[in-house]
Amino acid sequence: MAQEQVYALLADGTTVEIRPARPDDFDAVKAMHEAMSPDNTYMRFFNVSRLAAETEARRICRNPVPGSAALLALAGREVVGVASYVPMRDQPERAEVAFAVADHMHHRGIATLLLEHLVSVARSHRITTFAAETLTENNAMLNVFADAGLPVERHVADGVFELTFPLPQEYAGPALEDYLDVVAERERRADAASLRRVFAPESVAVIGASRRRGTVGRAIVDNIRAGGYAGRLYTVNPRARQIGGEHCLASVADLPKAVDLAVVAVPAAAVLGVAERCGQRGVRSLVVITAGLDTADRADLLAECRRHGMRLVGPDCFGVAVPGIGLEATFAARPARPGVAGLVMQSGGLGFAVVDHLSRLGIGISSFASVGDKLDVSGNDMLLWWERDGLTRLAVLYLESFGNPRKFARTARRVSAAMPVLTVLADREDLESREALFEQAGVITTRGFGELIQATALLATQPVPAGRTVAIVSNVGSAGVLAADACADLGLTVHHPAGLTRRRLRPLVPSGTVTGPVDTTAPVSAEAFRQCLELLAADKQVHAIVAIVLPTGATGDLEAAIGAANVAVPLAAVVLTQPESVRLLGPASTNRVPAYGSPEAAVRALARAAGYGAWRAEPRGRVPDFPGVRTAEARALVRTSGWLGPAQTADLLRCYGIPLADLAQAEVRVRVADDRVFGPLVTLEAGDSYRTGRLTPLTDVDAATLTEPLPAADRGGLRDLLLRVSRLADDLPEVTEMDLEVGGAAVISARVKVEPYQPQDPFLRKLR
Repeated sequence: MAQEQVYALLADGTTVEIRPARPDDFDAVKAMHEAMSPDNTYMRFFNVSRLAAETEARRICRNPVPGSAALLALAGREVVGVASYVPMRDQPERAEVAFAVADHMHHRGIATLLLEHLVSVARSHRITTFAAETLTENNAMLNVFADAGLPVERHVADGVFELTFPLPQEYAGPALEDYLDVVAERERRADAASLRRVFAPESVAVIGASRRRGTVGRAIVDNIRAGGYAGRLYTVNPRARQIGGEHCLASVADLPKAVDLAVVAVPAAAVLGVAERCGQRGVRSLVVITAGLDTADRADLLAECRRHGMRLVGPDCFGVAVPGIGLEATFAARPARPGVAGLVMQSGGLGFAVVDHLSRLGIGISSFASVGDKLDVSGNDMLLWWERDGLTRLAVLYLESFGNPRKFARTARRVSAAMPVLTVLADREDLESREALFEQAGVITTRGFGELIQATALLATQPVPAGRTVAIVSNVGSAGVLAADACADLGLTVHHPAGLTRRRLRPLVPSGTVTGPVDTTAPVSAEAFRQCLELLAADKQVHAIVAIVLPTGATGDLEAAIGAANVAVPLAAVVLTQPESVRLLGPASTNRVPAYGSPEAAVRALARAAGYGAWRAEPRGRVPDFPGVRTAEARALVRTSGWLGPAQTADLLRCYGIPLADLAQAEVRVRVADDRVFGPLVTLEAGDSYRTGRLTPLTDVDAATLTEPLPAADRGGLRDLLLRVSRLADDLPEVTEMDLEVGGAAVISARVKVEPYQPQDPFLRKLR
């Protein structure tokens, strides 16, 4: 049974503690049951006996029976929910489950949350089925079971429902995927409810506000006022009665109850005391600007926030901003412009730079969070917020670390299906795992700050390409050739007009080239250039256009022509004389076109957008099940440490149906590495030039993608082998390294290293 205490969010965004019951919880558990109404008591115990509360408390709080579990939900120090299961004597893989929730905490999702945690514990105990009995009129509990995301079998006898529901097994098969989807939807709603206090606050307090201009606290106050924030703003400083001509409070205790958001900019030594007083005063969320907290102080700060149910941004951060409501709770030199890009950064300074660029471009910001040390609110939380805020059309991330990469990948994959998600590959230490994580999740990766801004400019203003064929139009032939070369380097196909399209282009380009790239020659008129763009966009083979111009005294306004072109495909301009790396052409009231300073930059941005479009269009794939897998036998083989012997290795592979052969050739190599952060990475190597990888669990689409460059005769069996290796690595976290030489579709030689490991459930609904 899991021993750790965790915190999790209820449906309304409030926080509860979930932990195992202990013998010293007897009085609190008994008190909760004694306070239950007669109706609630009857629904739970099928009677209203006064002895029920004491009997149940003793059962819950006894020393744990092997294989059983009893969990409590606590709000503050009050027990508000209880859940337990006990394995059946004659069928130890089945367990009877029971719940109780305090009367005043109904309809907030406590029973469902406890059930999720029980499912996680039960799966680690190899429990396969839960069973429960409930009265037919107990609609509340019937709804808990119905909404759990588990398949339920019902039988009625004497006014009692006998419920049985199989638990999803540990491997990521269809049943587990369906269950995790339901859990994720509950997490989305709860997370968004909790973050509403941060990104849609009705009241804000700045603690550590200063009378002196040029200080962080004063800059935050001035920015909030200048932004036009319409909510209530309070300033707190024990040594100031007024700040900027407005009344200042002497302490946190003087704040009104239940302020939504407190921005803390006090010396490091004072942070914990401020957080404690904020919690006691009922503040709902904190943004801690202060840097310099040591490891112990950071742990204490998070514990204080958890104890009082406050969400925490930071510490060591630059603040948060929601320009659409005038909330500029940062110390930026310039305010963010309202817009459509969600932005989360660990590096606050770089975040300010991104905000400036997106504001300058006119793309603007829906919400911005500098998360700093990222003790609580993370990139995963921000994706959940943007998914539901109704404002964000694309997300930009700069994250140096991942607390839970598997949950991030699942969330990012879902969000990426609806909107572009962009990031920078900031840390090259785990580059291969990061690239695999982002690629599988559909996250668009860039190699630097400039490329991030350039790709964002295109995806914020243009539709996603439906393919990889690019038409190039230029009034400078050599620039068109450079663009064509860049397309070849980045996996894009240059369009060569033919048939009706070529015949219609010729009158517009009488002395130029119309075979592609289209060279209009330098003195082309603005009208002819616009018509060329529209003709190419109407060609069904064209998925995007690059329009390259060099303004001269002999041309019309070619920039205006690009902006006026009526095209339905993505359009990227290149203005060879512009100093900016990227800007937007046309007035803000129109569909604006990104204009780049070089052909290569425009093509790079289009290539990333085309790759995203291809990811979005491909089937998601499924993780296949292998009925003959002998997981229990495999687990027994890896209960050791170090490299397995040849016989053990062969037996382990046979447990997963991985074929063995005695062949002389080493055509490909399959490796597995588990870094305990990102999970197992399966890589495929062929010769000296081909190496690619994916994080487990692999889908059939992943396996097909990995083997695509190999000869067709080798693919089918190798795909099956890769999927079986993925299953093995996912089932057995004890396997830290695996190196297989594969000939055809069979293993020629194998090495496997194992280490003891207690896995954690990466999808359990809990706060960091």
